[in-house]
Amino acid sequence: MFQQRTQPSWMSGFFALCEVVFHSIVRSVRSKHNNAFIALGLNLLQTILFVLAFYVMFAVLGLRGAAIRGDFLLYVMSGVYLFMVHTKTVSAVAGAEGPSSPMMQHAPMNTMVALLSAAIGALYIQVLSLIIILFAYHVAYTPVHIEEPIPAFGMVLLSWITGFSVGLVFLVLKPWAPSFVSILMMIYQRANMIASGKMFLANTLPSFMLAMFDWNPLFHCIDQARGFVFINYNPHFSSWQYAAWVALVLIVIGLMGEFYTRRHVSLSWNARR
Repeated sequence: MFQQRTQPSWMSGFFALCEVVFHSIVRSVRSKHNNAFIALGLNLLQTILFVLAFYVMFAVLGLRGAAIRGDFLLYVMSGVYLFMVHTKTVSAVAGAEGPSSPMMQHAPMNTMVALLSAAIGALYIQVLSLIIILFAYHVAYTPVHIEEPIPAFGMVLLSWITGFSVGLVFLVLKPWAPSFVSILMMIYQRANMIASGKMFLANTLPSFMLAMFDWNPLFHCIDQARGFVFINYNPHFSSWQYAAWVALVLIVIGLMGEFYTRRHVSLSWNARR
């Protein structure tokens, strides 16, 4: 009755949202272990082992001759690493807490905070892994030279944004058909092992094979990234604008679907399954 109500400004509301997102990011990153350093180390170790496994596989299978003339590790990372960023973001966003989660009963929490924390947490882990791998390689083996580092990192961010958009669509569809969406997401991730184009160059593909891959926005991100990393590779059959437009369209569709699902989803949906 005697309480004075204040109308918060948009600036204070923005900072309050950022604070909630920050704590949600910390919670998502530390979810694998009670110790923060061990949880971070487990995530980093998984990424590093994945990159090293592909590096050894390329070397053993004799695929180094098909690579671009330049640093072989950068060639591997320009493909494998963007694939990791995209796939990890899809899994994190698709597995974010939905509107029927118990966490949504807390006042500051909402589905947008859950989406942002899952996506930014995945990006934080991958960027930190990227910095550690390149720093260790630069210090211990040979100096790392990236021709255009800022546009190359922009392709990393674009692959993250496309992963966010695809994961958002999967998240929206999951309450309506959880089993089907799980199978569909597994098929998408397995298909990207080849369809991402991380093992070959788009300029070397014949036209009939190029048509099998150019639908994938991640394929365009990887090919454009290699054009920015290496001075002697000029991508002719890919476009980062295509990936950006696909991500924008999927984000708009996903946000519309999230708004509709949030108003209709119920805990009783899972009770009948």
